[in-house]
This record gives sequence, structure tokens and C-alpha cells, in this order.
Amino acid sequence: MVVIVIVVLVIASGNQDESTTPAPSTTPTAKTRQGQTQESAGERADLVSFKLDDRSQAGITNIWLVWTIKNNSSEKSNYTWDWEAVDAGGTRVEDGSQFETNVQPGQTARGEYPTTIKSVKGIKLNVTSFNRTASY
Repeated sequence: MVVIVIVVLVIASGNQDESTTPAPSTTPTAKTRQGQTQESAGERADLVSFKLDDRSQAGITNIWLVWTIKNNSSEKSNYTWDWEAVDAGGTRVEDGSQFETNVQPGQTARGEYPTTIKSVKGIKLNVTSFNRTASY
């Protein structure tokens, strides 16, 4: 009986809304999930910017993800986040996970990562999860 109740609770919790809403960042294309706790929304504010940078030249496509993290907590932290790039028609063209480690309190960290995206035109970035954990 207990196992049935646990299974029912797990299945019921899996039907949560997975929609995205605008995130509190400097980039208008970054988004985050609804229903975040106040604590996770505060963590999410540490992702100062997250955007695409088109470095293409001479007919060679070269688009990178670039981000800035600012540790607003009082402890050294690691950050991980999942993201997706969606075209104007709503099709996901790329997704991935990024991380920054050992960011000291008050410190700003910048990072970049290459993509296989062919054009930034009409592409929107969605941050689908964001987590800060203590670094030891």
C-alpha cells in the first residue's frame, strides 16, 4: 500500500508546468521556469548575462555562448545550468549544460562555449534549470 502511494505521488509531481517566463537578467532572450522558489530565483539572479555572440567572419559560421556569473552569496559556489536555443518557429536547434566552479563571494566569472548554431537571427535562449551549490 505504501509503495502505491509513493508511486502515485511521484507520477502526480511529474505533471508540473514546464513553461518558461522571462528571467531577471540583462539579456532579453534568457528565460527561466515558472514556479521557482524565492531562493532559486535569487540564485538565478547570479547569472548576470547569458547570450549568443556571433563571431562569424569571411563566410565561416562561428557562434558562441557567452555568460557572466556574479556570486552574490556569502560562500564559494559552483553553478550549473541547462539551456536550449529555439528558433522563431519554436523548434529547438541546440541545447546543453554549462557550469562555473569555485566562484568566490562577490567575484564575477565570465565564460564562453562554442555552438553549432548556424545563425542568431530569430534564436531565443531559454535557461531551463539553474542551480548554485556550495564549493568545497
